[in-house]
Amino acid sequence: MNLRSSNKILAQAAIILFFFWVIALILLTRPLLNNQQSEVSNDVLQRLSKAVSELESLKVRNQELQWILTNFSHEAQSGKINENVVERLRSTLEDKIRVPISFGGLEKKLTDGPSKEYEVKRRAIYRGVQEIWYFVQQELEKLKKKGHDQNAPELASLIQEILNSGKEHEIVLLNDLQELSSMEGHDAWRTTESRALSDLVQRRLHYLQNPVDCSKARKLVCNLNKSCGYGCQIHHAAYCFIMAYATKRTLILNSKKWRYHRGGWEKVFLPLSDTCTDPSGLDRSNWPGTNETQVIELPIVDMLSPRPPFLPLAIPRDLSDRMIRLHGDPQVWWIGQFMKYLLRYQPDTQKMLDQAKEKMNFKMPVVGVHVRRTDKVGTEAAFHSIDEYMLFVADFFNKLEMKEKVPVRRVYLASDDPSVLPEAKKKYPDYEFLGDVSIAKGAAVATRYTDSSLRGILVDIHMLAHSDHLVCTFSSQVCRLAYEIMQTLHPDASSKFKSLDDIYYYGGQGPHQQTAIYSHKGHRTGEISMEVGDVLGIAGNHWDGYSKGINERTKQSGLYPSFKAVDKYNIVDFPVYSEVAVAA
Repeated sequence: MNLRSSNKILAQAAIILFFFWVIALILLTRPLLNNQQSEVSNDVLQRLSKAVSELESLKVRNQELQWILTNFSHEAQSGKINENVVERLRSTLEDKIRVPISFGGLEKKLTDGPSKEYEVKRRAIYRGVQEIWYFVQQELEKLKKKGHDQNAPELASLIQEILNSGKEHEIVLLNDLQELSSMEGHDAWRTTESRALSDLVQRRLHYLQNPVDCSKARKLVCNLNKSCGYGCQIHHAAYCFIMAYATKRTLILNSKKWRYHRGGWEKVFLPLSDTCTDPSGLDRSNWPGTNETQVIELPIVDMLSPRPPFLPLAIPRDLSDRMIRLHGDPQVWWIGQFMKYLLRYQPDTQKMLDQAKEKMNFKMPVVGVHVRRTDKVGTEAAFHSIDEYMLFVADFFNKLEMKEKVPVRRVYLASDDPSVLPEAKKKYPDYEFLGDVSIAKGAAVATRYTDSSLRGILVDIHMLAHSDHLVCTFSSQVCRLAYEIMQTLHPDASSKFKSLDDIYYYGGQGPHQQTAIYSHKGHRTGEISMEVGDVLGIAGNHWDGYSKGINERTKQSGLYPSFKAVDKYNIVDFPVYSEVAVAA
């Protein structure tokens, strides 16, 4: 709630107090004005006595109201006002003065929450602060290197001091922006809207997956055993689920002899349906089939033809306004909802994860770090030392310590390289590292498809997703999967990560585009020019103030300032599922 709204409420309460003071004054003076006799009659004395009694009562009520308003004022100044506080004030005042009170629709305004434009701009400012620091930091690092190369240690030392001071400035700015966001009184709305929107999608998925008559239901059959690792296979299953939702077909997940568990999907996760797991039907076809075909078999996304418009990173038109208003990356939020339904644990799986969490003393605050090595390095990703990851871990804790005391700097470290955890413990003794070397050993290519390896990867992803912040490489499927699951645990966790390489993407996705919101004239080598409204195909963020992409109007390919463009969401017509009520 802003200060103007708080003052308005205090003014209304003051008017109420004035109103009762006037009544008391009338009660005291009216009998005296009407009595023209010199002697005070018994009737007047009785009225006067009653008026004094009323006045004493009003005095007590006045003290109570002053106490209520003082506490309310303190909450207003601390930024803790929300619809619950307003309702508590209203009901308390009504109880004390026995008169109905309304704050002019203020409760409804708070419940309605902020506008979409406001939320989008608020998040843009936060990202803008990060982007300007990426740029300044990179430019200063270049100057510092020149100082070293030109044998000017004093200059290099001065630049390092500027870097240290600049980093503190960035941390304070980001903390202030986060605090300002919570002071506005909209956090309750964000939590409520997040639950309501997620609940709507989950009920739609449940409706889709549980047809009344399985023998007549239209079905989409997906074979789980794609030749890749765990994260890749889960993303394959989610792609199938999105396709099922978009075509309004019940997903039948064929997981017989699954490479990660010979017993199939249902040995680890809950079944996708309670009523329909039979893949048979009157007729059958490979993708795309027709609308009348009862059973369609879906290929892996790499072989999909024709490619429909609703592949990631598309979002549904009927929910898009709510998603964009709520979340900093609605594309990831949407994918996270399919993960939420898919990855519902069997009781034994949940018990295993709870025991692992308790055994390792997994507590907040904690940063999740995933270091991907083995078969990825040199083919799909570059090598990154543990020091590179720990720079951003330190950033997180430095930022947190500006606001509160951090007794332990705790890190959950996951890797497919068993040497990483001992190295981290040796290099960074001031940190408490959680993790299990045996999990890293089980993640090796030779032992990847075993029961112990499956348990290990389940633990790693669960802990990474439940961390306060994630530091990893988005070139890794495991990293992206943990990030997607993380979105289901918070109203908006889009900024709770740092990727050392790629921006977020989904394997087999459609084009990822941005729109230029400011014009730019390329003046450095490798830069491209753009005008407001130009559509840019983004290839990546270099985390130095620049992104790389292609201007689809000019066909120029190169670098452009990241802050001068925003994501262009691919909003597509999905089924609206009118059979499922918007509110439960």
